[in-house]
Amino acid sequence: MEESYKKGSLSLLGSIALGTGVMIGAGIFALLGQVAELSGTWFPYIFVLGALISAFSAYSYIKVSNTYPSAGGIAMILKKAYGKSTITASASLLMALSMVINESLVARTFGSYTLQLFEVENKELWIPILGVALLVSAFLINISGNKLIGKSSQFMSFIKIIGILIFAIGALWAVGFSLEGLIPKAIKNTDYSATSYIGALALSILAYKGFTTITNSGGEITEPQKNVGLSIIISLLICTVVYFLVAFAVNSSLTISEIIQAKDYSLAEAARPVFGDFGLHFTVAIAIIATISGVIASIFAVSRMTAMLTDMELIPHSHLGMSGRIQKHMLVYVVFIAIILTIFFDLSRIASIGAIFYLVMDIIIHWGVYKYLRKEVKANGTIVLTAMVLDFIVLAAFLWIKASSDLLVLIVSASVMLIVFAGEKWFLSRADKSTQK
Repeated sequence: MEESYKKGSLSLLGSIALGTGVMIGAGIFALLGQVAELSGTWFPYIFVLGALISAFSAYSYIKVSNTYPSAGGIAMILKKAYGKSTITASASLLMALSMVINESLVARTFGSYTLQLFEVENKELWIPILGVALLVSAFLINISGNKLIGKSSQFMSFIKIIGILIFAIGALWAVGFSLEGLIPKAIKNTDYSATSYIGALALSILAYKGFTTITNSGGEITEPQKNVGLSIIISLLICTVVYFLVAFAVNSSLTISEIIQAKDYSLAEAARPVFGDFGLHFTVAIAIIATISGVIASIFAVSRMTAMLTDMELIPHSHLGMSGRIQKHMLVYVVFIAIILTIFFDLSRIASIGAIFYLVMDIIIHWGVYKYLRKEVKANGTIVLTAMVLDFIVLAAFLWIKASSDLLVLIVSASVMLIVFAGEKWFLSRADKSTQK
């Protein structure tokens, strides 16, 4: 698999496939119902606003990557801005953790959609079992170094996008391409606050964060000064169109209460009344392809990123008696954490923790670019500050929602961040002392 990640080995088309593959793998299947729950019939437009905020965020990554194209990606950006510091190490680790969280999110989504094909009792037990089975299978594929992974990524991304577009266009055709789904409707006995809408934005942003995978592969992309930015822009545009069409189709096929009731498998539920069993099987098949390919790619990406952080001496590492390369050790740690999350947290909580970690890391990136790098990389300070302010508003609203509805999410998120920052401060200070001796 490493052969696919050499300098200049990733074409423009390949990097676009990488970005869209990660985004569509999790975003539309795992998060559509969660976003609809917080924003009602406005949810198709929430995905458009999420894309807009993500575009502002992408600006910082593009400007730094254009100047310093590197396989280090986010860790490289942070190190350029903050040096070898606690902030660099902690924010990099938060990004890695958000990627691991994304794997458990997709794994549970795989379980939720797969079970739509079977009549089984106690689905709450089977969802994590299927999710864990997917993670173990993805681990075995990654550990074996299967060369087909790199070669099949473009094909899988193409299949996913075409399949989802067929679903969306088919669903819209079945309702006569009615514009009714485009017009948000008032819902009886439901009052969505401004905070709730902004909270929905936090989850929609999580659906687009896959563009950072392109940044992390900057050193492998051909003509990186031009193609990193172009890949990110095209990937975001493709995903925005796909997300909006699917959200529009689901909004035309189901009521909000039906979407919320089936929020973990809303696309399959939307296919059922429109296309019957064939549509249900088709949608579930696309979901399975999307989630399997997404998990395989994500596990490789995060193991590679954490191995890089180890090489940069930003995180501690223990072989625990294992032989071979550090990246293979990281595969074990990454999959173990993802399995724990898949067993103990539901989709909503996993998505919420992932959104919090990602937004905190994103704010740190923007501040670093604005304060330390904007002249060096010729970035527009107003755009960078706008991205940071938008992230802050969305994060604050989301934290407010979770404080009143699910305090456990805040407790877990705050505890993990505290452990990460305190642990990194201790590790780096210890490393500095040993260097000075």
